[in-house]
This record gives sequence, structure tokens and C-alpha cells, in this order.
Amino acid sequence: MLNAPLWDKTQKKKSKNLRPLTCMINGNSFLQISQKDKIMKKIVITGGAGFIGSHIVDEYVENYPNAKIVVLDKMTYAADIRNVQRHIGNKNFDLIVGDICDLATCEQALEGADLLIHAAAESHVDNSFGNSLVFSQTNVVGTHCLMETCRKLKTPKIIHVSTDEVYGEVLEGEAHEEALLKPTNPYSASKAAAEMVIRGFMQSFNLPVIMIRANNMFGTRQYPEKIIPKFILMLNNDEKLTLHGNGENKRHFLAVRDFTNALMVLTNKGEIGECYNIGTTQEYQNIEMAKMLCGLFDKSEDDYITYVEDRPFNDGRYAVNWDKITALGWKPKISLEEQMPEIIKWYVERAERWAA
Repeated sequence: MLNAPLWDKTQKKKSKNLRPLTCMINGNSFLQISQKDKIMKKIVITGGAGFIGSHIVDEYVENYPNAKIVVLDKMTYAADIRNVQRHIGNKNFDLIVGDICDLATCEQALEGADLLIHAAAESHVDNSFGNSLVFSQTNVVGTHCLMETCRKLKTPKIIHVSTDEVYGEVLEGEAHEEALLKPTNPYSASKAAAEMVIRGFMQSFNLPVIMIRANNMFGTRQYPEKIIPKFILMLNNDEKLTLHGNGENKRHFLAVRDFTNALMVLTNKGEIGECYNIGTTQEYQNIEMAKMLCGLFDKSEDDYITYVEDRPFNDGRYAVNWDKITALGWKPKISLEEQMPEIIKWYVERAERWAA
């Protein structure tokens, strides 16, 4: 199995109060120290000016007010300085504009770091069909550069943000963490390849990594190439919504704030060498999402929903089992339907950002 756990589970916890735990990788023991037992002085977040990354920044600034939070971001089209504007000027916040594919930049950012959260990625599937090399460069080579830097600097803990799409299409049931990786498009292939690079470093150099695979996310600050903000802005502009194929493809939607809470749980309780799915029960067909938004904008479904040719391979469904992280005390709490009016309001008030 490609995804077999890399630490020896014969090493048992002796208490539930997050005391130090000895783990094994390749027969070598090392001390895993709970972050509750260790004062973190510096946390590095790649991609921290983007949608997910900026919400991660908010979470860690709030929970680690005395730690230096360093964002390393290339500031591509999907990033926005306004996503982290409220932190700029804080003596404990630094923004480094740079490329994770540059080793010197990685070393500058990671020097003295206690934790790396690697969230930087090219992530829009449609774009990966047109320029797949950019995805391999950022998602694979960039990840490799970060892991090499962490190896050199002996970074104590790394959390790598992957995706549920590495499992490929899951038409029935749920994918567990031990499932084989079966990516079906250039984007998911690049994320699976990044995981393999990381696993090579874990095996060869005992690199202390936790990997996470999450569902699609929703929330404010998401670049409007994704379905929810894209459809909101189209309806706000009185444009018709376009669905690929028959619109029956299903996706689970996880609140980004539930995701960042899961990251915090894994920072404190996650096991080095393990992979965790982060999921939700909120599952919608694309057509259901379009109809929901039409209703909230008081627009006719018949008049505002149209169909276009499907993309070359459009997975019918993704689904993960997240019992493993539930056992650590986490569960999703935020309802998409309850949150949607707030999300709509946020985008409508800022529609000029993306005006043509």
C-alpha cells in the first residue's frame, strides 16, 4: 500500500494528557513532543496569502499570540494581500514574497521554525489541463525544496496539506487513509507526486511530517474560479450559471474554519508519520449548488442555469472517511446552507475586486 503508516503503532500512549510519545520510523526512535508541552516561537505557513492559507494564519495568530507567524507566498493570481492585511504591522507577523521552488528563499523563511504548514499549491483542476507543467513545478518541485530545507534545518514538525483528489474517483463509499492513490488529472497527480516525495524524505531522513487530505472547502476569500464564489459573482452580475456535463457530479464541502480547527487539533495531537483525512457529510451535486444559489438570489433556475461540454475527465464523486481525526476530538460544525448568506454578502460587497 502506498499510504501505509510510517510509524510503529506498537508504541502506545500511556496517558491522554499529551505527554511526550516515542515513535518509530525505519526502526529509529525519536521523541515526539506535544506542541502543548513545547512553546512554539516560529510558525511558517506557505501560501498564507491565499484562501485556505490566510484562514490558517488567522487560526494560528489567535492560538499562538506569542509566536512569530511567517507567511511565504509567491503572490500569484489567487493570493491577495488584503487576505492578511489585518496582520501586517503586527510585530509577530512577517510576509515573505517568494517562490517555494527557490532553496535560498525556503531557508530564509524556515530558519528557526518550530512548525511548517505547507499549504502553497496550484490547485485549480481546470487550469491543470491547459498548463500542467506549472502544477508539477509548484506542487512537486516546490514541495521537494521545502522538504530538503526542513531536512537541512531539522525542522521539528511539518504539516503537509494535500487533497482528497489523490484517491481519485470514489463513486461509492469512502476512501480511508490507507487506500491506494489513483489521481485522475494533472492537478491531483502533482499532489500525489508531492506526497511520494515527502514519504521518501520521511523514510530516508526521518522527516517529522503529518499529511492531511481534505474535502473541497468553502468560505470567504476564495478566488472566484471555484464553484461557490464563481456562481455568486455571476448571479450578482445577472449572468447565467454554466455547469459541466449534466451537473450531477458530487462534491463534499468543508468549511474552511472547520479545516483550520482540524489543523490545530493535529498540531496538538496528531501523530508524526500519519496521514489524516479531513471531511464532512455536506455533499452536493453541482446542480444542487447552482439551484441553492439561484434561490438565494431570487432568480429562476430555468432562466439562469445552462450546461456546457464536460471537461476531458470530470470525476463523479470524491469522498473520504475521517474517523481517524474524529478519534482525536475533532468534528465539522459549520453548515454550508447556514453560512451561505454571509459568504454571498462578503463577495457582493467586494465584487469590484474581480470586475473585468
